[in-house]
Amino acid sequence: MKTEVGYALSGEKLLQFFRKMLELRMFEEKVERLYREGKIAGPTHLYIGQEAVAVGVIEALDRDDIIISTYRGHGHGIARGVPMKAVLGEILGRAVGTCKGLGGSMHAPISVEKKILFATAIVGSGIPIAVGVALGFKNRNSRNIAVAFFGDGAVNTGAFHEALNLASVWSLPVLFVCENNLYAMTTAFSRVFAGESIASRASCYGIKAFRVNGNDVVEVYHRTLEATNHIREGGGPAFLECLTYRQKGHGGYDLGTWYRPREELDEWLARDPIELLFNRLKQDGLITEESRKIMEQEIAQELDKVADEVLNSPVADFASLQKYVYSSEA
Repeated sequence: MKTEVGYALSGEKLLQFFRKMLELRMFEEKVERLYREGKIAGPTHLYIGQEAVAVGVIEALDRDDIIISTYRGHGHGIARGVPMKAVLGEILGRAVGTCKGLGGSMHAPISVEKKILFATAIVGSGIPIAVGVALGFKNRNSRNIAVAFFGDGAVNTGAFHEALNLASVWSLPVLFVCENNLYAMTTAFSRVFAGESIASRASCYGIKAFRVNGNDVVEVYHRTLEATNHIREGGGPAFLECLTYRQKGHGGYDLGTWYRPREELDEWLARDPIELLFNRLKQDGLITEESRKIMEQEIAQELDKVADEVLNSPVADFASLQKYVYSSEA
């Protein structure tokens, strides 16, 4: 069990967080360019602006904890250590992808090896699946946790309420992580939500809930440790509402400009999670502008290499789809 308390993280750990967040950001920027160039078929939902949530939560988990991701899940996969080549391969529909290129962007983070069991394109549908996984853990007396990521758009669905209620009634080892990026597609959260907060809604089910600055990776990390310690000690489920902001539109096809006030966007851009951590590291003498530039160049070179390899790799034979879904006859 991880037991770090307070904010006494080593400089090495903070730099690790920073590099991982940069990888997430630059990966998504590469995906956006490829989408604009017409190299990606279908929608792709970018994670830009939410990097502190994926890194902060996933770094606090144990290796065998199970993650249920979403259609905006590229960041979850990369933060968990799924190779960028496999994630990008899936987005580009290549056989080297996590799902052999047959699932596409909305299923890209799935990885049995990295314990990302599922990434679902249906809003809120992963929440009860995580509860089912947690029930399995409890029945086996396992200390592992199931983690469900979802957005604010999921909290008005029936699946959300039914899953939280059951998880609490049965005291299951599940961590609910709501990435409240303030918009469900083009609808502002404030227009469709009744109540004090999403965290308070979870509290009504008797679940230990936290409202977290989702742009502060250190705060997310420590709150996740607190939540997972609570779960592993037999306290039942826990809930994180991570307040963050989707800097891009809902999908690659959406510029996100016509329904969001410019003042709101500027305010949140000034609270960019990567810049917040960079300024902290710089103030503490752990990084310089030059060392950051070198780090970015290294990541950019890796991404260029990965993109070239994926773009020149074969597409899976669609006839092979049944091979990965149905059992073969003996």
